[in-house]
Amino acid sequence: MSKKKKDSQQNEARQPDAVIPEAEPVEEVPGDADSESVQAAGGAVELELEQAREEAQRNHDQYLRVAADLENFRKRAQREKEELSKFANERILREILPVVDNLERAVEHARQENSSGEGLLEGVEMTLTQFGKVLEKFGVTPVSSIGEPFDPARHEAVGQLETAEHAPNVVAQELQKGYLLHERLLRPAMVLVAKPPADDAQNENSGKA
Repeated sequence: MSKKKKDSQQNEARQPDAVIPEAEPVEEVPGDADSESVQAAGGAVELELEQAREEAQRNHDQYLRVAADLENFRKRAQREKEELSKFANERILREILPVVDNLERAVEHARQENSSGEGLLEGVEMTLTQFGKVLEKFGVTPVSSIGEPFDPARHEAVGQLETAEHAPNVVAQELQKGYLLHERLLRPAMVLVAKPPADDAQNENSGKA
């Protein structure tokens, strides 16, 4: 054996053995921990779901109560509207009944006296006066007509009347009274409108010629 080879073998014999690093220990997670966390999460979801169901049920019950109250209110309002429409004129009719009583008394008085009718006329005049007061009490007033300029907003002309007593286009005669209800037209007055007499019109035309 050569000297160089021998020295090499001796050096290898003197070197210590190589040290292999040990692997770090791995902490083991118990399998029960994962199971508990999953169960906890599932329980929380189930609780939230149950709470949501209860809240939805409460909202549904509240909706049903509100809907029922609204329906009851609608029915009650409809009944009140019907009653108001049915009895709206109750007050004015109650005021008119005494007027009817007076008319009946006047007719009965005229039958008993067998007179010329003066008692009946007086009774009817009193009743008309009473009627006028009742109407005025409820805001009903007559439309001014005779001697007033013709107003198509308050008068309904049904013809013309030749007269020298009134100027042309003035109401000369009232055939039926008109009435206002709180300044709003309730019924127009039926009137005849004045126009110059034929003789005056001819004389006027002759003078112009």
